[in-house]
Amino acid sequence: MIASKARNRAKAEELANRPAPKSQGMVGVRSQALQAKPVDGIRALVAAQESERLRLALAGANLATFDWTIPDDRISWDGSTDTLSAHIDPDRLKRGERFKTWMSGAGREQLSRILEDCVLKDSAFAIEFEAASPMGTVWFEMCGVRMPGPDGRAERLAGVLHPVTEKKLEAQRLTYLATRDELTGHLNRTSLRTELAQTIEAAKSENRTCAYLVAAIDRLAMINEAYGFGAADEVIVTVGERLASKLRATDIIGRTAGNKLGVILGDCSEREIALVSDRLRAAVCDKVISTRNGTVSATISVGAVWLPSGASSSQEAMLRAEEALDRARAGGRGGYAVYTNSPQREMARLRLMAIADDVVAALHDHRLIFAYQPIVDATTRAVVHYECLLRMARTDGSIVSAGQFIPAAEQLGLVRLVDRHALEMTIAQLHANRDISLAVNVSGTTAGDPSWLESFVNYVRANREVAERVIVELTETAALNDFEESAAFVSKLREMGCRVAIDDFGAGYTSFRNLQMLHVDMVKIDGTFVHGISQSPDNQIFVRTLIDLAKNFDLKTVAEWVSSEEDARLLKSFGIDYFQGFFLGEPVVDPDWVKR
Repeated sequence: MIASKARNRAKAEELANRPAPKSQGMVGVRSQALQAKPVDGIRALVAAQESERLRLALAGANLATFDWTIPDDRISWDGSTDTLSAHIDPDRLKRGERFKTWMSGAGREQLSRILEDCVLKDSAFAIEFEAASPMGTVWFEMCGVRMPGPDGRAERLAGVLHPVTEKKLEAQRLTYLATRDELTGHLNRTSLRTELAQTIEAAKSENRTCAYLVAAIDRLAMINEAYGFGAADEVIVTVGERLASKLRATDIIGRTAGNKLGVILGDCSEREIALVSDRLRAAVCDKVISTRNGTVSATISVGAVWLPSGASSSQEAMLRAEEALDRARAGGRGGYAVYTNSPQREMARLRLMAIADDVVAALHDHRLIFAYQPIVDATTRAVVHYECLLRMARTDGSIVSAGQFIPAAEQLGLVRLVDRHALEMTIAQLHANRDISLAVNVSGTTAGDPSWLESFVNYVRANREVAERVIVELTETAALNDFEESAAFVSKLREMGCRVAIDDFGAGYTSFRNLQMLHVDMVKIDGTFVHGISQSPDNQIFVRTLIDLAKNFDLKTVAEWVSSEEDARLLKSFGIDYFQGFFLGEPVVDPDWVKR
């Protein structure tokens, strides 16, 4: 028995001391582990498994590892070596010099700086480089550690190589979308303004002249009505293409608004502005535009400003070109005008800019406030809800009505911020006062902006618990100008429980069929027909007709500008539902319920 144990122990020692076979991979390692000492064998097996898992992880992550020894210029690759298949001959990438020639010039320059640095400690690095492949250009990210020799120069680089072509292309796509107009592919307004600013500064420093033109497609609204919105988009695209085809390579074009395109002429004389304008107008009007819905004859009007003498900044240049455009369009279709300095216009512009500054400051300081005017029941004279009327509180304590700043805010594109602020104040008051309903106005400018309307809906949706006490007022003309968008907007609001009113009804040309299609809840009869109605037989006939028709469509009616008891009684006899006017309640900034 003892002899038998001794023989087994001797055999085990012999096996443990026997040289391991030269087989590779997990099979070979397992074979070695079985023949090794028990503890050493288990360790070898675990190490092999970890190595295999790491290799699989690298392959799954599409990472190729590299170990580049600089003295012999050899690179050992491991992991996802499929990454190297982008090279026409991957074996050549085992030499550092060959690898460097595969890189673009910018990549080689970055890598050379890493190799030529003289630092006595290990340091991490990361570079992106472009390389050629049989399938086209590819991009890689190279991350690793630089290990120096005794003199501080690079002796070894080790790390991973990762293909990032898709990521790079997506970043380029997002950059393109951020700077381009989605419909035409030309620069968007923000990017065009940046280019214009750079062009003006270059012209100043180089003592040369340039110009900015804005071209507007004439009567695009009529094309919308006659051919549909799809045809109008095709017209905008075609006009943009025709204008671009007549420009020099150094000129820049962008879309600044729905029917407007801006053009930067980088180097031109004052006389050339008119020649370019003639060429652009002819490019559009000389040939009809074919659309899916029919053939369209289009024209453009052009406003221009000579720079830098005509304007000192990009914002000023755009405003003055728009001013010239207004004069060009005043004479009819296909007009042209260049900005000329006018003391009267300059004073008007300065007033406009001053008002804009006041609006921005008031927004920042929370000095845009509401005056609340009651809407009362025509029978009981009880308040049913309040209309929120914007006011600006000046720093001296005076209060300014909306009519003194909203037109300027609309003209300068600030009204979206103002309307958003009004919505947020309305929602806040409804949260603070559970027993009131409030009406908030949406301006004509924002009513035509789909993205703003969507943000309005989203904000109400986020505060859905007060939605049933919100009444949204749209002006009649705004609702008609963008009928399809308005109808979708109204539908979303009513789904959340909001009510919708058409303001200034009777001032435009809305048919009751349009009202029926919009599915609004009430109409507010324009005050110009209501004020002094008891003394105007013509207005009495008109208002009574509106009220009767509204009742047929089950719409509530509000009479604005009710100014006397006599007018109120007459309107009540016509069947009006609600009154609004100074006679029944003036707009008040701090009514009792707000104080509570």
